[in-house]
Amino acid sequence: MTCWYEGPLAAFDTETTGVDVETDRIVSAAVVVQDAAGSRPRVTRWLVNPGVPVPAGATAVHGLTDEHLQRNGRWPSPVMDEIARVLGEQAAAGRPLVVMNAPFDLTLLDRELRRHRATNLDRWFEPAPLRVLDPRVLDKHLDRYRKGRRTLTDLCAQYDVVLEGAHDAAADALAAMEVVRAVGRRFATRLERLSPAELHTLQSVWHAAQARGLQAWFARSGSPEAVDPAWPLRPELPAAA
Repeated sequence: MTCWYEGPLAAFDTETTGVDVETDRIVSAAVVVQDAAGSRPRVTRWLVNPGVPVPAGATAVHGLTDEHLQRNGRWPSPVMDEIARVLGEQAAAGRPLVVMNAPFDLTLLDRELRRHRATNLDRWFEPAPLRVLDPRVLDKHLDRYRKGRRTLTDLCAQYDVVLEGAHDAAADALAAMEVVRAVGRRFATRLERLSPAELHTLQSVWHAAQARGLQAWFARSGSPEAVDPAWPLRPELPAAA
């Protein structure tokens, strides 16, 4: 029987105007689907005119300028609907969804859906539940004592995955997928008996523990930064009074 990490997977990634999931916007996104390890991936891309200025710092990361997005990007409303629909289709097809640092990309998509479509991301997974594989959470749990950063670039180096064109949504999604496959192979004795559904549940627990550890480190360092333990989607903030 084929292990999940050798079988069908999908991956999702975004490029954005910044790092605040509550206020920043998606400027590009991609979903990559692969029927088996080594097979040719199918890529769907979206380019979005966010309707707000793109900060120079964000452009320096992903290379997408206001001028380019205004000329070539589509309005957010139909794009967010299409992205959510494609992700729902992957869940219905039984494909686990790889998302590097899932609470960022999935929460940002949820907020865009609320902003432009008056709906939420969970609605699209009512027929079939979302099963997320987050390479950051998996690696941090399975190799917890390794020192160093765990960005996508770092994980690609750790697992000998080629990342061409970093900060392009499709390139990052494909690389994250290959990292998950590599994590599965390296830790096969600990992972091969677990289903994607079981791993989804476990990652929620692992991420919460990781968040508590990071929060404690911030406290010792005197940093006021708060770490959200929710995974893979952060709950909506309460409305301001």
